[in-house]
Amino acid sequence: MFEAPEFRVIHAEEAGFPGFYRVVWHAHVAEFSDLSAADRMLCMEAVATVEQCLRDHLAPTKINLAALGNMVPHLHWHVIARYRWDTHFPAPVWAAARRDRDADREAALRVQLPAAEAAMIAALSKRTS
Repeated sequence: MFEAPEFRVIHAEEAGFPGFYRVVWHAHVAEFSDLSAADRMLCMEAVATVEQCLRDHLAPTKINLAALGNMVPHLHWHVIARYRWDTHFPAPVWAAARRDRDADREAALRVQLPAAEAAMIAALSKRTS
């Protein structure tokens, strides 16, 4: 979706979570503290930009941020738009589902993704140029 020299932003395509994105750092580091101060600032600016665009365009109940990397020790941040009606809310997306998926609401969100992604690309381009 977006590629900069230091990182990329991808739409994660996680079933049941249309607003699930990842900010993936290119250099192979396992921990956030492995980055220089300038790179930490750039990384978090990218995460905050993705978060703000999701908030502006998808109006989620909450945004979840996570940098787990337990299975893949490569620095990446999960930025996930969450809704009271999603299958797992208020639990983490990795917990057991609490309710069935709402296909109509998920479809309505998917229609809004191109505008959110265009805003992300524009904002991220300004920050990395």
